[in-house]
Amino acid sequence: MNSGGNALGQGNRANATIGRALQLVIRNVGGGLPGEIDRAVFGNPGKYTFCFAEDESDASWIPLNVARGFKRGTSTVTLFHGDGVQGISAGRSRTPEGLARSLAMGLAVVCHPKLAEWSNAILAISPDHYAIFNQGGWGRTEIEAGLREALRRPGRDLVQGAHGVEEGIDPARAGEMVDKFIEGGLLVVRAGGRGGLMSAVIGGWAAQRRKAEVQTVTREIRT
Repeated sequence: MNSGGNALGQGNRANATIGRALQLVIRNVGGGLPGEIDRAVFGNPGKYTFCFAEDESDASWIPLNVARGFKRGTSTVTLFHGDGVQGISAGRSRTPEGLARSLAMGLAVVCHPKLAEWSNAILAISPDHYAIFNQGGWGRTEIEAGLREALRRPGRDLVQGAHGVEEGIDPARAGEMVDKFIEGGLLVVRAGGRGGLMSAVIGGWAAQRRKAEVQTVTREIRT
C-alpha cells in the first residue's frame, strides 16, 4: 500500500481496490444507494474509493493503531466517516508551537468554524511538516495536545448569533472554553510525500455529533 507521495490519490492498485471494495459492500450489502439510504447532499469522490496507509518509517512515532489501543506491529484497518480532502499550506512555521497553531486554523473550519464537537477529522501530516515537529522534540502526544490547545475557543465566540452569524453552538455554553473536537475525535496520522510544507485534513460527517450512532472503528487484520 502507498503511504508516501500521492497517498490520497490515484496510481496505487492496493489503495484503490480496498477502498472500492468497501464501497461495493456499502452499496450491495448495506443498501447504501444514492437517493435512498445514502442521503448525502453532495457526496464526494472518495465514495468511489478512498484508502491509504500510514507512514510508519520513524520508529519513534506512535502510529494510529497503537494510539487506538493495538500492539505495535499489528496490522489494522480504521474506518472513518469522511468527506473530501482539504490541503493546508503552512510554509513559514519553523517551530512545533507555530506549526500546531497554523494547522489548527485549517482544522477549525471543519463542518463550520462556529460548530464545535460537531464532527471529527483526520489530520494527515506530511513528512516535511513532521520533520519540524520531530526536530522540536514533538511526538504524537505533544502534537495532539498542541492542536487541542490551539483549537480551544471561548464559547461566546461560537454560540448562535455571535459575530452576526446565526450558525453556532448552544447559547448556554457562552461561558465555557470549548474544544473543537470531542476526546479522540481528531485522528492524527503521518502520510504523503516530500517536497512541500503542506498537510491534509479529511473532515468528518456532521452526524458524528451523535456519538452513540456514528463512531470511528479500528479492527485488527488477521491472516
